Formats: sequence, structure tokens, C-alpha cells
Amino acid sequence: MSPPRLTGALRSFSTVSKKEDFTEQLSDLKTKRLKRRELFAREGLTWQKIVHFCNEHQDKAKQQAASQELKSLLLAAKQIVGTEHGQEAIESAAIFLFETFHNKDHVGTEETRAIKQMFGPFPSSAAEASCSCVAQLVASLGESRVEDFVQTQSSRHNPQRGSTFGRNIAFSYDCYTLEPLEDLPCSGIHEEKVSLDFINFLNNQQSGRKMGADVSSSERSVSSGDGTILRGEVEKYLNGGNMISSSPEELCTSLFEMLASHKSDDELQNELFELLGPEGLEMISTLLQQRAAIVDSLLAIPPDRTGYPSDVSRKVGGEVSKPTYGCQVTIHSEQEKQMMKMYRRGEKRERKRGKGTDDSDSSDAVMPFDPKEMRAQREQALLTARREPVFSRERVYERIRYPNVYDSYEEATKSPAFVGGARIGQLVFKGMKRLNRIQSLVFETAYNTNENLLICAPTGAGKTNIAMLTVLHEIRQHLQPGGVIKKDEFKIVYVAPMKALAAEMTNYFSKRLEPLGIAVKELTGDMQLTKGEILRTQMLVTTPEKWDVVTRKSVGDVALSQIVRLLILDEVHLLHEDRGPVLESLVARTIRQVESTQSMIRILGLSATLPNYLDVAAFLHVNPYIGLFFFDSRFRPVPLGQTFVGIKTTNKIQQLHDMEEVCYNKVLEQVKAGHQVMVFVHARNATVRTAMGLIEMAKNHGEISFFQPDQGPDYGQCEKQIQRSRNKQMKEMFPEGFGIHHAGMLRSDRSLMESMFSKGYLKVLVCTATLAWGVNLPAHAVIIKGTQIYDAKRGTLVDLGILDVMQIFGRAGRPQFDKYGEGTIITTHDKLSHYLTLLTQQNPIESQFLDSLADNLNAEVRDEELEELDQMLCNYCELPAAGGVENSYGKINILLQTYISRGEVDSFSLISDLSYVAQNAARIIRALFEIALRKRWPAMTYRLLTLCKVIDKRLWGFAHPLRQFPNLSHVVLNRLEEKKLTVDKLKEMRKDEIGHMLHHVNVGLTVKQCVHQIPSITMEASIQPITRTVLRVRLIVTPDFRWNDQVHGSVGEPWWLWVEDPINDHIYHSEYLLLQKKQVVTGEPQHIVFTIPIFEPLPSQYYIKAVSDRWLGAEAVCIINFQNLILPERHPPHTELLDLQPLPVTALANREYECLYKFTHFNPIQTQIFHTLYHTDTNVLLGAPTGSGKTIAAEMAMFRVFNKYPTSKVVYIAPLKALVRERIEDWKIRIEEKLGKKVVELTGDVTPDMRAIAQADLIVTTPEKWDGVSRSWQNRSYVQKVAILIIDEIHLLGEDRGPVLEVLVSRTNFISSHTSKSVRVVGLSTALANARDLADWLGIGQIEDIIATVRDSNLKLTLAFGIGMHHAGLHERDRKTVEELFVNCKIQVLIATSTLAWGVNFPAHLVVVKGTEYYDGKSRRYVDYPITDVLQMMGRAGRPQFDDQGKAVILVHDIKKDFYKKFLYEPFPVESSLLDVLSDHLNAEIAAGTIASKQDAMDYITWTYFFRRLVMNPSYYSLEDISHESINKYLSNLVERSLRDLECSYCIEIKEDDLTIEPMTYGRIASYYYLKHQTVRMFKERLKPDLPIHELLSILSEAEEYAELPVRHNEDQLNSQLAQQLPLQVNPHSYDSAHTKTHLLLQAHFSHAQLPCSDYNTDTKTVLDNTIRICQAMLDVAANEGWLVTAISICNLVQMIVQGRWLHDSSLQTLPHVEQQDLYLFRKWANRKGRSDAGGFNGPIEGLPELIAACNGKENVFASIVGQEFHSSQVAQAWSFLSHLPVLEVEMSVKGWWEDSQEQTERRLPAAGANLREERRWLDVHSDQEYVLQVSLRRINLGQQRRKQDSKAQAPRFPKTKDEGWFLVMGEVDRRELLAVKRVGYVRNHTAVSVAFYTPEKTGKCIYTLYLMSDSYLGLDQQYDIHLNVTSASIAAQVNTEVSDSVTELSLS
Repeated sequence: MSPPRLTGALRSFSTVSKKEDFTEQLSDLKTKRLKRRELFAREGLTWQKIVHFCNEHQDKAKQQAASQELKSLLLAAKQIVGTEHGQEAIESAAIFLFETFHNKDHVGTEETRAIKQMFGPFPSSAAEASCSCVAQLVASLGESRVEDFVQTQSSRHNPQRGSTFGRNIAFSYDCYTLEPLEDLPCSGIHEEKVSLDFINFLNNQQSGRKMGADVSSSERSVSSGDGTILRGEVEKYLNGGNMISSSPEELCTSLFEMLASHKSDDELQNELFELLGPEGLEMISTLLQQRAAIVDSLLAIPPDRTGYPSDVSRKVGGEVSKPTYGCQVTIHSEQEKQMMKMYRRGEKRERKRGKGTDDSDSSDAVMPFDPKEMRAQREQALLTARREPVFSRERVYERIRYPNVYDSYEEATKSPAFVGGARIGQLVFKGMKRLNRIQSLVFETAYNTNENLLICAPTGAGKTNIAMLTVLHEIRQHLQPGGVIKKDEFKIVYVAPMKALAAEMTNYFSKRLEPLGIAVKELTGDMQLTKGEILRTQMLVTTPEKWDVVTRKSVGDVALSQIVRLLILDEVHLLHEDRGPVLESLVARTIRQVESTQSMIRILGLSATLPNYLDVAAFLHVNPYIGLFFFDSRFRPVPLGQTFVGIKTTNKIQQLHDMEEVCYNKVLEQVKAGHQVMVFVHARNATVRTAMGLIEMAKNHGEISFFQPDQGPDYGQCEKQIQRSRNKQMKEMFPEGFGIHHAGMLRSDRSLMESMFSKGYLKVLVCTATLAWGVNLPAHAVIIKGTQIYDAKRGTLVDLGILDVMQIFGRAGRPQFDKYGEGTIITTHDKLSHYLTLLTQQNPIESQFLDSLADNLNAEVRDEELEELDQMLCNYCELPAAGGVENSYGKINILLQTYISRGEVDSFSLISDLSYVAQNAARIIRALFEIALRKRWPAMTYRLLTLCKVIDKRLWGFAHPLRQFPNLSHVVLNRLEEKKLTVDKLKEMRKDEIGHMLHHVNVGLTVKQCVHQIPSITMEASIQPITRTVLRVRLIVTPDFRWNDQVHGSVGEPWWLWVEDPINDHIYHSEYLLLQKKQVVTGEPQHIVFTIPIFEPLPSQYYIKAVSDRWLGAEAVCIINFQNLILPERHPPHTELLDLQPLPVTALANREYECLYKFTHFNPIQTQIFHTLYHTDTNVLLGAPTGSGKTIAAEMAMFRVFNKYPTSKVVYIAPLKALVRERIEDWKIRIEEKLGKKVVELTGDVTPDMRAIAQADLIVTTPEKWDGVSRSWQNRSYVQKVAILIIDEIHLLGEDRGPVLEVLVSRTNFISSHTSKSVRVVGLSTALANARDLADWLGIGQIEDIIATVRDSNLKLTLAFGIGMHHAGLHERDRKTVEELFVNCKIQVLIATSTLAWGVNFPAHLVVVKGTEYYDGKSRRYVDYPITDVLQMMGRAGRPQFDDQGKAVILVHDIKKDFYKKFLYEPFPVESSLLDVLSDHLNAEIAAGTIASKQDAMDYITWTYFFRRLVMNPSYYSLEDISHESINKYLSNLVERSLRDLECSYCIEIKEDDLTIEPMTYGRIASYYYLKHQTVRMFKERLKPDLPIHELLSILSEAEEYAELPVRHNEDQLNSQLAQQLPLQVNPHSYDSAHTKTHLLLQAHFSHAQLPCSDYNTDTKTVLDNTIRICQAMLDVAANEGWLVTAISICNLVQMIVQGRWLHDSSLQTLPHVEQQDLYLFRKWANRKGRSDAGGFNGPIEGLPELIAACNGKENVFASIVGQEFHSSQVAQAWSFLSHLPVLEVEMSVKGWWEDSQEQTERRLPAAGANLREERRWLDVHSDQEYVLQVSLRRINLGQQRRKQDSKAQAPRFPKTKDEGWFLVMGEVDRRELLAVKRVGYVRNHTAVSVAFYTPEKTGKCIYTLYLMSDSYLGLDQQYDIHLNVTSASIAAQVNTEVSDSVTELSLS
């Protein structure tokens, strides 16, 4: 008994037959297949043979003509068959066309039919073209020769003869006995049993041609003579020369299928006639007569040849058994299997009954062979063999059990869970009753733990909901008790493998998470997000590449990646594909971040079922016992039937044709059964071709009606939508029920197709694989048509990845509707086994996948390409191509040049290679360019940058730059090149001249516009030597072209800039520069400052080169000339440190002083300078490294003053408030308490009263403050009492603060020279020792207690890890805490901003300077720190008491490395920066009267440090040489220029003699309020008589003082978002301006708006610090002009600033905690019933005065008003504010001379509210005379006894403490004129104020008004009318007034 045949396809991959057998018999299928393919390739017509035939025995000319025709023939073939199947298919098609047309002269119906049958619809022009090509070839070669050639070749090519493959292989007989089925071990790994269904192809009940096993077997199986009738008839017909394209087998098959169908004879007759034509008439009649016999004979096949009888197959399959083309594997569903089992049991019972024997007797030997039994056993054996060889079944190995790996039946039966848990869960899973089984099993781990998870489950098993559970878990962690989600604390990132999928997921999560207010955004290549959008989004859906880029930037979005708390990776199994490395790097980076920052980032991996899940779990750091879940394919929501079809023919064209046909049959079968189908193809254009082909076939077979849609109710609506689309093919197909879908379509069209398919109006959707990945759109059946996919990287067709196949099959079966899904894969026969094993065994994917890819990256140049490459070399290559056409590098060179020359390429493989080369060349050359730039090779850098642009633009460098504009025609461009019209020439010509030159008048304008749009810049460089080897270059780059958004985009034009030394061929500096659109449009120059080295002897010149990054022909050069450069003097050497005996502290000879020090001896430096400081009065400059005790040196100098000049004062100046605080804390104890000397702090934050300063012995202050105080030194006696000025950090001269220090020293020297009392100046350079000992403060306890007191949340977090932060944005107390912890070694690492280096002295062993640049908002780019800052930061390295050395690491941009190296080892000269601000300082001196002429100004300058340096380093300050007259001329110009600036700003007046200078009011205002002269000029020009508040606000923000406010990187976006929330509009184009930011911060301050980040809080503080003095100056300007309305508005603005509210807000809102929504409380109180306290105020409470009156000083009344909304502590705070508000009572009288009285008298003004009719209500006064209004202010609500410091205003929102004060403004309302203004300080009990005013000249009645305006509070202002009756002037009274005035003046002076 012979066992059944097993096809080779399966045998070669299974262990059923013994291994040795088939190796010995050399029947290894793979080698067989390869041999067979080679044989076929040699046999028959091939393209090479045709080419050879056409070219042999021909002369050269004919050969060329022939090759041209052949090329055209290929082109025609390409049009017909398309490009997506590769070159082979095109050649195969060309052969077919050659055979078809070689004996025809036109395209007839038969030919058309043959082509259509082979290729489907095709363009008729292509057929015509191919016919004419072939005709030309035949004509030149001779018909008979061609005919012979075709006949001989074709006859040799008949693969069907003889046995080729797959026949009578003997089954190995020594096979293994298989036990009965029940005893077989169940290999519980795989649910579906594989049943191999080898039904002979003749079983097919449907049309299909020549796809089955081969014909020879069919001949054998024809048992009666009737079958041969068919064969005989066919051969007879074909021998008649009909239908040459078909072989007898194909025709037999077709005819048999038609005869076996259910159609009537009549129908058949028509179909047969259509097929066979008129020549086949007699054959048709024969066949129809013999129909029954033929069919029966062919169907009567012996039973052992089939799997099982056809009745069984019907019963088991549940449907008609599936057609089998070639080998077919059906994977049964559970249901089918159960039926099989029942059937087998039944069979057994039958057998037993028949024999009458019992079980024991039926031994194996006797058992008759039963094919069904055998089949079942074989299935089982196959399955087992999959896991282990058949022999060794006894070996049981132990498997580790992981709790959540469900790969056997038992555990999977748990029941689903309900969605329980928090409310938020129910919100999100709205509409879902319960989770499915998988989700329930995962629920606990996903929703209630933080474990990393890996979930492997089949497609469609609901993995997305698992992701949602983890998202909810994350959100729950940030849920506050009140149900508020803290959205800024976390980010969730979902990484989806494709953009299409990302879009779908974004939609899904947005919809679900909307109820929670969680924002979900897509961040992919298509969807960019701004930084602000990212900040406001909690969940980002992104692709691996995009997230890789975002997280890869080490600087970029660190903040973003650091608040990611959950990373979801979808489709992790893509680790095997090309994208794998990206995913791996993401995971690795995340895990590294988790470990390095100790933050918690949860990772969730979702994947299809993979066998090696353990490895993946380990990689994702998943605990396999908790977080690993594996669900095998039994968990598919819908079971899947998989069918594999292999096409046997090796002829490429025939293959394609067969594939189309099989595909059609499969589709038809499903559609007839009422299902929808998706057909997956692998190229975008193949979707259209396949769909059209299917429609064509359906029409030909008359079956199109099956496909047309059932017209539902909304069908018309849908049709309308489709018709609106612009996609032509889509519109054509829709009525036939077909659709297409690929990534190249518009998003809207794709969505339309998806919705039509889901509505059922499309029966068939032809799509590419993106649909499977990207959109969740299932269908009952999916068909993969062909498995070859073009890979551009390899330049060849490769096999479809197994993951794609799994994903596509995952779309089969719709969970809601289908019981099972069907997946069919149609491939070539040789690939069948590959997909079969992969899909059924699920190997760990790499191994097999990689073996099957013959990676033939173009290592060898293909022969057919050589000729074309040669042509390309001749036609398109401008440069010689090294290597020529034979080598791959030569080929790449030729392709790249062809790409640049925009050459045409014909061959398919070359086209794809070309695009591959071009894509990568751009990147590679960019990289080379950056390398050359880093290596500092100028020539190479320039060439490579040009090459980058040549490739990007596809233009040669020598082409005319205007070729970069697409709107100019070739004719014009060629003429430009002929006439050699360069860009420069064109710029100078007029448009009509250009038009004439080009013989085309109108084109002149266009050319002219284009020329001006080519980016160009002008550069101007000035140089300043810093030392003899370092130059500072200041470069001014001015854009000089017209911006056009279409041409330049909307951002900016990038340039590269470098300085090259032509002699040494070296780049000394390079940078990237972005000219922004705004700068180009406004023509605003960009300033760039950098340093470069120089060498002596000086080179003649350097070049600065600027080259556009994008544009060819856009570059500029600037020459730096060294001809007139004067190098600065060499530095004097350092002071030698002498080897002295340390001096004991007793040398101070004063017990009190000695007690101040804890040590016994001074250190060497102090010892050496002791005498000079303590025993002489000379000026001292002490420069010594950090930590060498310079503060003690300062103290020695102070002690000398205390000893020698006890009545004089010491002024100590430190550059930062922080330093001042530190000194005050130290000296208050040591000098004030222990020595009894008065110490006073004088800074912007603390301003003591004059009395305190006058009594002080030691004043500690900042440069600005002391400058402000000492400006008016003539009137301030205490300034003249200063005996010593100690200036710390004096090397700051070179920085922004430098000028102030410089002026101080100059002024001090100036004062000494005028008062003949010398002032000693002691300068200390570098920071101070931190002498206070605060170790006791640390007695609080351990660090946890300290952390509890910290305010800043980030700091709390970092301190716990031993890391501190220190920056200006921290609260003062937090800063202190951090400093203490660091000094006392409680934290090891401190991360600080550069201010720390200056402000506080605590050194560390190691200092790292992380980057030496900061973002400068003004120039919108990164600029270098001043070198002094870097030195200062380095100075912090090394602690004198502990280390013998310190370490400093500087991380710097590599091009600046040399520069820093140099300065760290040699002294850095300090240059003056006085020049920039000279005007302001001159103005101060002029206002003070120190400078009264130009000569004074010259003298003043000679006192400055600037003057010293000018002589030492003249080139730095652009001084030509240092002869006497040069310096004179230089300084005169300087003075002239500065004074002219001041004159333009209305600050001074230069008299007619052009020498004398007088200060003007505006200059005095500028000096008094310490403002820049530009600010006052702006006030003068912009302030108007009646300005409303919002205008004043914008004038305030334009003040020059705010130009320095930092606008950091990307803050323009934050500003634009902030502006959306604020009431007043700002200029939308200026979000990067400091003034606009100031305006926004002030508005936010008034609106209580939420600021985007903590930096903005610090910035607001900076802005508010300056506002008051600027407003006061504005008020002075308004008063000077006499503008009443503006003056009152300015007072209101000040009130708004101090209280942080808008003027139109209710003044009640200035109370703490009271907001808009609480105002109803006060209204309600006014309307309450039965108000008892009759004495109280009874009106409505609109503002503070009414509220004060209503409460009447009683807290309980206030509490009763607001108590229901506020808790007691809030009430107490609000009451404290309210009860301290000032309520003033005003009384007025007028003092002056009246004619009737002999002396000055005072007359009371009548009280307000009196009757104006009565004459006594009007006060008589003389006209045009000065009177004094005496105003008496009395405070009536003393409330609690006010303490001394209660003069401070209540201003919780204002950063500085401020004294309460008042403005008295007197004006005449009718004329809107201001008469007088007076500032009044704090009114404690009673204050009297005098205001002088003039009466009007005109007699009659007039009313003046007095306004009492608070300078701190809103809503407390009062106004009083003064009624004057003006009588005629009195001479006597006027004279008396003037005399008394002059007497007062005398007494005052």
C-alpha cells in the first residue's frame, strides 16, 4: 500500500520524510527550481536573443537604427505593463509584443484581444507604437528571416512537454508507524490544525487556466476514451494555426471548465464561439454533443488521488471547497475541526461495526488504508514535527511557566471583567459594557501598577484599549483631591509605526480623553507643533523617527523628554524591519534616562504574536513574571482561513496575467457570497491598474452586476461627494463598486474611500499596505496580489515582509459581523513555501527573513545599463567621471552628474538608482562640508558647500544664478549666458535696457525683480586688538535684497561665515548666520562680534567670507587689512609675592580690631600689603585670586579711617545686591555691634532716610545707587564727608556695569580736586571671602526638614538627590538655603547660572562651565559670555582650606577652543566701555553744574579710565595714532558727538558762542531719575496733552531702559500666546522685541494673567523695578508742559502698577483674595433687609471708601460681609489691608497779599458743598498774582497704633517695599491746564503742604480744582474745587509778594 504523495513544497520544509533520502537522490527542491529557471531562461525567446538577432550581420548605421527601435519597443511595453514589476516584466512584455506583431502590419482585433487578455486595459497608442517598431525591424531584417527566428525559438520553448516537476516521487517506505489519533500528544502551542488539502486541479469547479499541478498528471488520470475527445479536438484546432498564444493544456483546461459549469448548452455555445471564433464551429458542435461524457470521465478520478471524496469536502468546508491552484493550505477554524473529529469517530464506528471485531483485534497491521485517517495523522505529525523531530517524542523538556503567557487552552477561559475603578475610567470607556478577555487579563497590571508591560496579541484583539488603561493609570497619578488633573506634570508619548496610523490614533485618543480635558496632538513629519503647543499637550502621538529627532537633541527639548511619564510603543515587532534601529535607540535612550535621572518612565510595548517574546521583554525591561502577556492566535477576535496560491509559470508576463486572473476569481467568489474584499498590491499606480483590470474582466465575463453597489438611502449623497473629488479614476470606478486607496492620494480622498467601504458601497477596495498599518478598516476577505515590492534602497524588487503579510491578514474578518475571515496570498510557486512556513510556524523572524533577501545592491553594473551609462557620460557629464561606466563608483558619479544636469534616464533600474544616489548624496556632502569646516580648510569648505547647493538646486556652479528662478524661460536664460550679463551688470541696468538686450521688452522687469531677489549682503568689519595676539572683530552685515515669500519662504535666509587666512590656508572662526525676514524687509543690519588670533609679524590681510547656505552665486567677501593696526602695549609683570614672615593680627595695635578675627596671623598677601593699607593713604588696586582674603584687606583700610578720620565716612561698593546683603549681614555684627560703628545699606531695594545716611560711618551700596546719590554732591554734605571709596570687583569695568564704576572713580577724583580733601580709592578685583560663619544655622536637623521649608518645587525634587539649583528666579530664602547646604557639604552638586560666580563666594573642587554662550534677545542669537565671566566662574575652582588644586572644565564650541585656552593662561586686559554711554554721564555732570563748557567736558574725560586705555590700546578705540593732535581731535569729536546727541534729546542747550552749555529741564529730569537721554527724548516727542491710560502704557514700555530686558530663545512664541489672553493689542510683528514683552508683562501684571514660565516672573520683577521712576519722570514732563489730563492719567498708571490692577477694575479687588466673582457680596450687603447699625454707612458699596465707611473700623462688620466666601485667615488678611488704608481729611486756606491789608494774611477757603449763589462762597483775589494754597492733611483712621515701619504701602503684588505717598495736583479743568504739582510723603498724623499758584489775568469768577492722588492705592483719590473771584490787579500787593519771595530765598541760601 503506497502512502499518499506529499508535495515537494511541504516536504522540503518538514521532517516527515527521512532527511537522508532526498539529499542522496538530489531532489532538493531549491536546486531543482534554480536549475529549472536557468533552463527556461536559456530556452525560448529572450530579450537578449532578440537584441542579438537584430544587431548581427548589420552595419553600424543599421545597428543604431535597430537599437533605437528596440528602445521604443521597450518604452511601449513599459507603458502597457507599468514599471512596478521591474525590468524583467517589461522585457517579457516586449517579447510578447514582438511575437504578436512580427507578421502583422497593423493592430487588428485579434491582436487587441490577445494584448487585452494578457495585460488588461492598455493605452492603444502604445500598441500602435510597438506595432510600428516591430514593422520597422522586420522591414530591415527581412520577413522570412524573422519568421524563421521566431518559429525556431518558440518551438524550443515549450515547458509543458515532458515531466518538468512534482511528479511520481516515491514516498520513503521506511516510514514511522503512527499511533491512532487519540494517543498523539497534543502539542498545545498552536490552535489551528494545518490540514493539507491536495485536491487535484481538475477538481476546480471554476474558470482558471494552467495554474494547477502539471498536465501530465491530468493525462494519466483520464481513464476512459471520452477525455481524449477533448484533447484531440483541441490539438486539431490549434494545428490549424488558431490562437497561437495558447498551449493545448491551457485551452483544454478552459474548455473543460466551461463544459463542467452549470450553464445551458445555448449559453455555452455563445461563450465558446466568443472564445474560439468562427474557425472553431465544428469543434463546438462536437464538444456540446459529447459534453456529459467528457465531464464525467474527467471527474471520475480514483479515490486515493484526492484528499477525501467531494461530498465530504462540501460538508466539512461549510462551503464549496475552495479552488486549489497549486499547493494550497487551508487553516481550519475551531468549528471545522470539531466536525472533522465527529466525522472520523463516525468512520471508526462504521468500521468496527462492519468487522464485528472489538478494539483489541484491530491491530495496526490489519487496518486497511484510509486516506482520511492518514490525512489526520499527517496533519498531526506535521504539527508535532514543527516543534521537535518525529522520532524523539519521548524527550520531555521542562518549560519555564510565566504566569501571563497564554499558549494553551486552560487559562484562557477566564471571564471578562467590567470596567470598574475610578470615575475617569467610566468617562473614557463610555458606551463599553465590558472589556474583552485579553483586556480583562491585563487589567489589573495595566490599571493598578506602574510595571513595564509587553503585550503580544493578534491583530484586532483590542490592544489599543490596553494602552488606554495605562494612560488612565498615569492620569490618575496626577489627579488632585478636588478632581483637578495637574496637566503640566506629565506627558504621554505614543509611538506609532506610520504617519497614517499616528493620525488614526490621535483621533481615537482625542475623542476618548476629551471628557478629561486631556489634549492629544500628532507630532510627525506632517504635523509640526510649536513649543507652546507641545507645552499645552499632555499626550503626543508620534513616529519613531520624529521622536528620535526630538529626544536626540541633547540641548533642544530636554525639558520635554524629561516630563514623559509613559512611553507606548505600538507594533514593537517592527524591531525586525528597517525601522528597528530607530525603535531600539528610543528604548535604549529612555531606559538610560530612567537610570541616570532616577525618574519613572513606564514603557508599554504592544506587538503582534512573536515567538521570541522573552528577548523583547528583556529589552524593554519588562519583568516576565508580572508584565509579560502573550496571547496566541486563539485570541483572534475572528478566526482566519488562510489560502496560499502559487503561480507556476516562470514567464514573467504570463505570471502577471495569471495572477490577475486568479485574483479576479478569488474576488468574484467572495463578492458572490456577499462579502467585501480588499486587494493589496504593492505600488501606488498598481492600485488603479488592478482595479481597472478587474472591472474589465468582470465586464468581459458579464459579471459586473455582482460588483455594483446596492443603492442604500444615502447612496445619492455619497455619489455627490465622490463626484466632487478631483481624482478621475476614483470617480470612474465608484459606480462599478470598486475603490482605490494609497498614500499618494489626498487625505480627503482616502477618508472618502474608507467611509464608502465601511458603508458597503464599495465591494472591492484595491489598496497598498499603508491601509493595513494605518487605518483600522476590516473586510471579510483580504487578498495579497503578488509578493514583490520595490525597495528603493536596494534598487530592486524584494519579497514582501512577513510582518506586512501578518498585518494585512489581520484586517480579514470584521469582529462585529463575521464568524471567520479569509486571507489569500497569491505569489509565485517558488515563494509559496517561504510564506507558508513563515505564517504557520512563526519563526523568530530574523533568520528566515534575511536568508530570503538576496541583497544585490548594485555591486556589479548590469550589462543592459552600460550602453545607457555611456550615453549619459557623453551627454550630461560636465566633469570627467573617475572609474568610468564599469565600476560602481564611476556609475554613481555619472548618475549624480546626470541628476545635476537634469538628464533623462530610460532604464527602470537606473531611474531608481539615480533617485537613491541623489537622495543620499545631499546628506553625505553636507556631512563632508561640516567636516571640512571643523578641520578649518577654507578652500575645501567652500567647494563642498557649493557642491551641496549644486545637488540641491540641480544646477552647475558655473550656470547663471538666475537659473534658480523657475519663472524665467530657457530662451531668456540662454541669452543671458551668451551675452555674459552677470548679476552685478544686471543690477546696474534699467529694466528697458535688459529687455532690449534680450530682444524681449516685457521680460526686462521680471529679470530685474529676480536679480534683486537673489540674496546678497554687504559686510563692514572693524577690528579692535585686545592683546598683542587677539583681535576682536565687529562685523556689520546688512541685507541688500528684496524679500519675496514665494522665493525665500517666511523665516529667514541662512548664511555661513568664516574668516580665512589666505597665506596659511586656515579658517580662524566660522559661524552660521540666519538673516531673518524682518531684518531683510527693514534693512536692519546684524552685528556679529567674535575674536580671532593674530601673529607677529602681522599678515597683510585676512578675508571674511559669507556664503549663502541655499543660493548659488550668493556670497560676499570682506577684507580685514592690518596695514594701520597698532598693537597695545605689553602688560607690566605681576607683583612678586615676597617671602615674608606672616604678620600677627596684633600688628593692628587695637584690641577691638584684633578680636574681630578668629585667626592669629595674616596670610602672605595680607602681610605684604598691610603697611600700605593700614599706615598710608595712597590709592591701592589689589588684584589677587579668589580666596586670598581681599575682604580683610578692605577692613584694614576701613580701620585706618576709623582711627585717623573718625568723623568721615567709608563707602564700600559691590556690584551686586547679593554681595551687598552678604557684607551687611557680616558687618552689622562685626562692625556695628562689636565696634559700635553705624553701618547702613543703600541699594535699589533698601533706601534709608537721609538722617540714617548722615549718621552712618560705613555705607554699603551698589555702583548705580551711589552714582545716583553722588550726582548732586554739592547739595549733599555727607557725600563730601567720604574719606575712602572701596570698590569690589573692579574688573567689572569691561562689562555693562563698567561705565558706572568708571564715572564714580572719575567723579570722586573730581570732587577731591574741588574740595581739596583727598578721597582714597581702594580697588579689589575678584569676589569676596564669605567670612560669616553660619554653621549653627544648620542645627535645624537633617536635610528632609530643610527641604520642607523650600518653596520651589523643582528645587525640592533635586535637593533630595543631593543636587542644588541656584539662579535669580529663586526666592531669596531658597537661595540662602542652597548656599548653606553647599558650603556645609550637605549637597554635592550645585547647578547655577553665571551670576553665582560673582554674587557669592563658595568655591568647589570642580567647576564645569557648560557652554560659554547665552541667548541674547536683542540680536536674536547666541552670543559669548564676556571672558571675565568665564574667568570668574573658573575662579571658583579649588577650596583654599582643603584642596591643593582646583579643577575647571570648560565646555565650549570647538571653534572657540583656542581662544579660551589662550586667555585662561595669560592676563586678560580690561578695556573701558564708557563710550557707549558717555552722553548720559555727561548729561548728569552738566545737570549738576560740574560741566559748563566743552572744555570742561574734555577735562572730565581725561579723568576717566577710558582715557588711560585710549593711550595704551589706541586701535581698540579706533584711534589712528597717539600723537598729541590725533588724540585732541579724537576727543573733541567725541565730545561734539555726545553733546549733539544730548541736544537732540532736548537735554542741554549749546549757547551761541558754541562753547558754553546749559542744562535744560529735560536733562535735569533724565539725570534726577537716572534715565537715558533717549527715553526723555521719546517722552518729549510722544507725550500729548490728553493721553488715555493705554497710550501711556505703550509709551512707558518703549522706554530705552527696557531695551535690555531679555527675550530668550523661542520666547517670541510664548509672547504671542500670552498676547492672546490680554486685553490690549500689541504689534503682532514685534513679539521678539523687549519693549513688546515689557508691555505684555505689565498687562499680565494688571490682569493677574497666568505667566508661561518662571523666567517671566523674574522678568516682571525687573520691569516693575524701573516703572516708578520712569513714571515719575513722565509726570514731571507732563507738569512741565502743563498737561492736566495726562498728569492725572500718569498718577492713575502709578496706582495700577503698585496694586497690579486695571483702573477700570473695582478698587475692592485690590483687597487680598477678592476677585471679580466676589463683588456680589458687597452689593448684596447694601441691599440686605433691616440694617441695624443706623450709625453706619447705608449706600451701595462700590469701592474702598464706601467699604471703609460701612465697616467703621469694626472687623466683625467686615467679616459679616465677606465671611460666607472666605475662611477666617483670608478675612484677617483682607481686614489687615483695609484697616491700614489711609483716610485723609483735607482743609485749605490761601495765603498772600491783599490790597486792603498791610501784611501777608491767610484766608480760610469755604467748605465744599456750599451754595455757589452766595457771594461769601467765593474768595476774592487779585488777578495775575502769586498766592500760596496751604493744604492741611490729617489722617483720621489711625486704626491700630501704627508702628514706625508702617509708612510702607500695602502692595502685595509690587516687588519692592514702597512708602505710601501722595501727589497734589492743582489745575483748571475748563482749560485742561495743570497749574502746580507737589509730591507729599507719608502722612502719619498731620502734614501741612504749601502749593504756590498764579491767579488768572482776566477778572471774573473762576474755579480751580485740587486733586489729592494716592501714589500707592486705587480708589482713594479726592478732589476739591476752589472758587475764586478775580478782582483787578493790585500793584502794591504784587510788589510785596515779590519782595517777600526774595527774602525767603536769602534766608534759604
